[in-house]
Amino acid sequence: MNIFNEDDDFLVSTPKQNFFDISKNANQNIVEQEIEKIFERLVAAEKLLEEKGLEAELYSMMHQMKFNDSKEFEDRVNSIFLELVGNIVTQCE
Repeated sequence: MNIFNEDDDFLVSTPKQNFFDISKNANQNIVEQEIEKIFERLVAAEKLLEEKGLEAELYSMMHQMKFNDSKEFEDRVNSIFLELVGNIVTQCE
């Protein structure tokens, strides 16, 4: 017995596509809260880098990861999308 339906979009879509599909149908207040949490983390991370004088290195690292370590960069981006989906889905149940 195959428990995976080949037509199941959840299993064949990317984490990014899955997030956008779910965010369109989920409770918009929950989606907005979760996106706001991500922005809050971004603000805190940027502030920390600024205080340590590392903001120039941030852009260098982003460029390096995106073009040289593209698999790791993609995995980290997908991880954020998966986290968002998990947080949204668990709150909407």
